[in-house]
Amino acid sequence: MKLQVPFIQLPVRFDADVLAAEVAALGEEAWRPHPQGYPGNSALTLITTGGDPDSDAVGGRMLPTLWLRRCPYLMQAMASLGAVWGRSRLMRLSGHAEVTPHADINYYWRERMRVHVPIVTQPTVRFACGDAEVNMAAGECWIFDTWRMHHVVNDAEQARIHLVADTVGGDGFWELVGRGRAPGMPARPDWRAEPVPPRPGSQPELACEAVNVPAVMTPWELREHLSFLLGEAEPAPALAPLQQVIARFSRSWQALWARYGEDPAGWSDYRRALDAFAQEAAPLAGAVQLRNRNSFLKVLNAVVVRTALAGTQAAADAETRGETPPARGAAAAP
Repeated sequence: MKLQVPFIQLPVRFDADVLAAEVAALGEEAWRPHPQGYPGNSALTLITTGGDPDSDAVGGRMLPTLWLRRCPYLMQAMASLGAVWGRSRLMRLSGHAEVTPHADINYYWRERMRVHVPIVTQPTVRFACGDAEVNMAAGECWIFDTWRMHHVVNDAEQARIHLVADTVGGDGFWELVGRGRAPGMPARPDWRAEPVPPRPGSQPELACEAVNVPAVMTPWELREHLSFLLGEAEPAPALAPLQQVIARFSRSWQALWARYGEDPAGWSDYRRALDAFAQEAAPLAGAVQLRNRNSFLKVLNAVVVRTALAGTQAAADAETRGETPPARGAAAAP
């Protein structure tokens, strides 16, 4: 989700030692390689589609995995944030490894916050987002602008482990965000992160997503995504004709929705309209860049073309990343 600032620290603090002990008790067998195979990155699933510990999907009913249910304080920590939770994991970054620069450009993270709670970390671990950089201390709770280019470097020997949880929010969550602290900006003199201690014997039920990927995207949601991308576009000669193509497509989708709604009887007509739009827009969108240094075409495909008609598929692009483009004159990586 795009924010007005790169980072916000929420006014809560968790007992990192208790969290680390719960994670350590799960054992190495709970960890698995990052689904995209990024070197030095591994994950432990906490909330997944159907609670399946081997799932990396971002569509379908989300439920806690067996690993999360064995971590009562971790569940208490998540419950204390007052959010509806989507896919959530522990993310481990081995010593002398990094999360390479990228922006999260896929459909799932357009409207979801990514919450970070460092569980095992060191003062030298650096998290950069846009032009800002912070060290997230153990037990703190942060959100950041996933739309901007961001990356993490762990130059220590010890692995870094974070809770990384995705959410559309909730009343309690947005109240905490409203009381958050943005590094480099004035904060209330009495601002502090209130401790959230463990409550022995308590294992709260978490509010989890049941609806997340539309069978057919509504015309109102479609227009919101397309308007957002147009607002993020850099000036380019192809932008005006691209706006016209988008406007025609939006009107066509509105008419199909008025006729069919989500009725499967209309899916073939939706598919024809979507495919025709993708073909017409591709050469124009490929010539337009976004402010976050990604191609309009790549993000358009991730957010709209591959998601506007999900049909019966309970999945969307789980790990679409907008990588940092090579510098001018630099050779592409092999």
